Amino acid sequence: MEIKDRSSVIFGNPIDKKTIKSANKSKAKFMKKYGDDSSKEYHLKAEPIKTLDFINTNNLVLSDKAEKLPDNAVIIGNIRMGFGHYRISIALASCAKHLGYEPYWFDLASFDATGSKMIREQNDLYSLASRISQKSHLFNHFIWEPLNSEGFRKITYNAKDQKNSELLAPLYHDLPKDIPFVATHVWPSQGAIHAGLTHVVNAIPDNWPMGLHLSEGAIHTVQTPFAYLGYKMLNGFAKKPLKPMGSTDLYEVGHYVDHELVSNIEYDVKRRIERIENNKPLRILISVGGAGAGSKQFVYILNHLMNYVKEGRATLLINLGDHKEMLEFLDKHVKGLKDTAKTYFDTYEEVKKFAETLNTKDVEAGVHVFAHKDIFEAVYSTNLLMRGSDFLITKPSELAFYPVVKLMMRHIGGHEVYGAVHAQEYGDSTFECPDEKSMKQMLDTLLNDKDVLIHLNNQIIKLKKDGIYDGGYEVIKLAIKGR
Repeated sequence: MEIKDRSSVIFGNPIDKKTIKSANKSKAKFMKKYGDDSSKEYHLKAEPIKTLDFINTNNLVLSDKAEKLPDNAVIIGNIRMGFGHYRISIALASCAKHLGYEPYWFDLASFDATGSKMIREQNDLYSLASRISQKSHLFNHFIWEPLNSEGFRKITYNAKDQKNSELLAPLYHDLPKDIPFVATHVWPSQGAIHAGLTHVVNAIPDNWPMGLHLSEGAIHTVQTPFAYLGYKMLNGFAKKPLKPMGSTDLYEVGHYVDHELVSNIEYDVKRRIERIENNKPLRILISVGGAGAGSKQFVYILNHLMNYVKEGRATLLINLGDHKEMLEFLDKHVKGLKDTAKTYFDTYEEVKKFAETLNTKDVEAGVHVFAHKDIFEAVYSTNLLMRGSDFLITKPSELAFYPVVKLMMRHIGGHEVYGAVHAQEYGDSTFECPDEKSMKQMLDTLLNDKDVLIHLNNQIIKLKKDGIYDGGYEVIKLAIKGR
C-alpha cells in the first residue's frame, strides 16, 4: 500500500525540517518497538455489541478471512480514550441507524497490530497524566494545562501524529475505498485517509481548535461557530498566519447527540419542569469519566448534596463508569454514602429498568450508584439515566454538548475550558465552577431557585428547535455524500 506523506505540508503550509525529522523518528521508534506490519493483510469480521443491540451495532474484529459488509454500512472509527470518544461514537451510530444505515464499530486500539499498540501506549500516558494533574498543582499548572491548551494546538504537533498514524493503514485492508467512514478521534481518520478511503469524516470533539485534530483529506466537522472559524483560519496553530482550510474541508454541523435523546427532548423537559414546579426530589446525575480523574471535586460535591438527600429534596444518580473501586474511596470521605446508597453493579438490565422508572414515575430521595466493567455499559448508563435526570454534574468534556441542564465542574484538560464557555453562552448550562465555594453556591442555586433551573430547561427546547442538537445526523449525511 502506497501511503502519501502528509507530514511535510499541511493544508498548503510547509512544515520545518526539524519537525519532519522528529516525526519520522517517532514512527521509526514505534516500528522498532512493536514491529513492521505494513505488508500484512488484516481481515475483519463483525460481532454484535450486545449493549448496543437497540441500534444494531456490530464490532469489527480480526478474522482469518474477509467478511463482506452490507451496502448500507457506515464505519464508526474510534479509540478508547476516557469515555468521550466512545460516547460520541455511540451517538453517531445511533444517528446512522435512524437514517437507515448499519453502523459498524471500528476501535483502532483494540487490535493486536503495530498501530494499535502505538495508540494504547499514548493513551496510557494521557490517562496517567490526567490523573496526576488532579493530584499535583505544579504538574497541572506548568505541564498539563499548557500542553492541552497550547502544545496540542500547534500545527507541528499534527505532523508527528500524521506520520505515526501511517502505522494504522494495514488495519483498513478489507474496507471498500468508498465506504462511509466517520471518525470520532483524529487517528482513525488519519489512518483511513492513509489507507485511501474517500468518504471520511473527521468529527472533531472539542470546542478549542487544535492542530492535533487535523486530518487533511477528510471532511472535518465541528459542533460550534467558534470552533469553525478557529479551524478554518488555523488560528493560533503557528507563530505566523497560516493558509486556511479549503471550502470543502470543514463544516459546522451542531452537537453530536444520540437520536434517542434528541427525539425525546420535549417530553423529558416537560417532565423536568413538572418535577421542579411540584417540589419533587431533584434527580442529580453525576458522571465519573473513563480516566477516573476529578475525585477531589466529587468529594466536596457529594458531601454538600448529602444534606439535601437527608432532607428528602435530592436523588443522586452516581455513575462510576468502570471505576467501581471509587465507591470505597468516596465512602471514606463522604459520611454515610455507602450505607445510604443502592448499588447497581450486577446486571445492565437493572440499570435499564431503573432508567425507565425515572422516565415515567416519581422516585424517592436517595442515592443510587452504578458501575460496570463492560465499557459500553459503563458509558451508556449515563445516557440512559440522563433522560430522567433534572441536571447533570460533569466536567466540560463531550457531555457539555448534550441536551440536559449541566452544572460544570472544573475542567481536567485545558482544551475543555471552551466546552463550558460554549454551553454557558448557548444557555443550557451553568458556567464552570472551579472550586468548592463556587460549586456549593451553584448547587444551592439550582436546588433552591426554581426560576434558574426552569430557564435552563426552556433553553434546551429553543436549541432543539434551532437544530443545535442535530450534529450527529449531519455528520452521517456528509459521510454518505463524501467529497
